[in-house]
Amino acid sequence: MSQFAIYAVRVGNGTVALSPLPGRGGGYVRDFSAIRDWQPDLVISMTTEFEMQQEGAGGFGDDLRAHNIEWAHLPVADFGTPPPATDADWVKVSAAATRILSREGRVLVHCRGGCGRSGMIALRLMVEHGESPETALNRLRAVRPCAVETDGQMDWASLPQTSG
Repeated sequence: MSQFAIYAVRVGNGTVALSPLPGRGGGYVRDFSAIRDWQPDLVISMTTEFEMQQEGAGGFGDDLRAHNIEWAHLPVADFGTPPPATDADWVKVSAAATRILSREGRVLVHCRGGCGRSGMIALRLMVEHGESPETALNRLRAVRPCAVETDGQMDWASLPQTSG
């Protein structure tokens, strides 16, 4: 497996980063240490509970909270977009991310591979902070070429919904 990496981009006053699921390469403790050392204020997990258990990251949320790192779990199927319940939770998660970014904080988003679902969320945050979807996607893909994998993910990220 490839080495765990964090791919960061400036958003607003802060930083948003993408990463794979910690443990995906078999080194959960090592990957978790890399996340902790990056010092995110918020981690958004886009993986399903099954994916997290499968890769040895079932206790990820508890591990983050033990290090005073805020955690949001927005499970989305691989190559998918948020189902209605997860989409509804996005309003709160987006508000938390916006508060963190406004104070020069850090938000880490991960999915299984650190590409599609995490790219979709990073792109959405960039669009919500005033960037055009095309400009934001180009900037995001400059640091993570595989970010946003499907048309559905691009559509979800490009059209922030104003109803909650």
